[in-house]
Amino acid sequence: MTIQWFPGHMAKARREVTEKLKLVDIIFELVDARIPFSSRNPMIDEIIQHKPRLVLLNKADMADKDVTNQWIQYFKAQGVSALAINSQAGVGMKEIVAEAKKILSEKFDRMKAKGIRPRAIRAMIVGIPNAGKSTLINRLAKKNIAKTGNTPGVTKAQQWIKVGKELELLDTPGILWPKFDDQDVGLKLAVTGAIKDTLLNMHDLANYALRYMEKEYPERLKERFKLEVVPEETIELFDVVGRNRGCLAGRGEVDYDKVAELVIRELRTEKLGKLSFEKPSDLNSPSEEADQNSELEPKLD
Repeated sequence: MTIQWFPGHMAKARREVTEKLKLVDIIFELVDARIPFSSRNPMIDEIIQHKPRLVLLNKADMADKDVTNQWIQYFKAQGVSALAINSQAGVGMKEIVAEAKKILSEKFDRMKAKGIRPRAIRAMIVGIPNAGKSTLINRLAKKNIAKTGNTPGVTKAQQWIKVGKELELLDTPGILWPKFDDQDVGLKLAVTGAIKDTLLNMHDLANYALRYMEKEYPERLKERFKLEVVPEETIELFDVVGRNRGCLAGRGEVDYDKVAELVIRELRTEKLGKLSFEKPSDLNSPSEEADQNSELEPKLD
């Protein structure tokens, strides 16, 4: 399964981000706390270059807390400030402004020394689709200004939004990069909902999710799907999950489409608990997952 998604408005968004960069003081880079590395667009590094940034690990309530803390320390070691937030519930909103002030303190001190009157911090929010940018803006502004949706690609234009007297935000559409060199990255983005499901082979995606849990959260996997052991063969695994959870078609046969949909739905709705799909330590050694998924299982009939 090759995963690519680069609608025309994303190419336009990249150009607009580049053009507006000189207008802002800081970049708020929104990533998915479950996949902080895979949900960082490498094009953003090229575009923003040395502009100060604050990485916001959104949806932290859905991620493994211990792993999220590892990622915050990882970014800190790279010289980048990072915060764990939950824009849906409004957790961590006050810390964002406070941290931005801290990052920009030297710049604003220099402006003050030159006699320039204090002004609001101007920030640009960037991130991949479905990272929660619009929800974050609405939480910060304390009103529904930005359009939100639970599918990727809702925001398609830029807009300035005032957040009190201390902050002005420039929203931007979510930007994915044209090609995933590592299909494992594409799978992580897909399983967490950053890519439209209509573009995906849900059987491959469910198999990826189950195998990852087998490796990192085996007891949780067994408990949720009532497994004594995890079958090695994909079709056997789907059979056991399908029969245990009632995903059946005519004549009592397992409906593999229903199994795939069940696995992904329960993963995304936290029925499988708080999950993180990558750790900083994964970056220090070759990815075993990438090797395992270089040739994904064919779609089940």
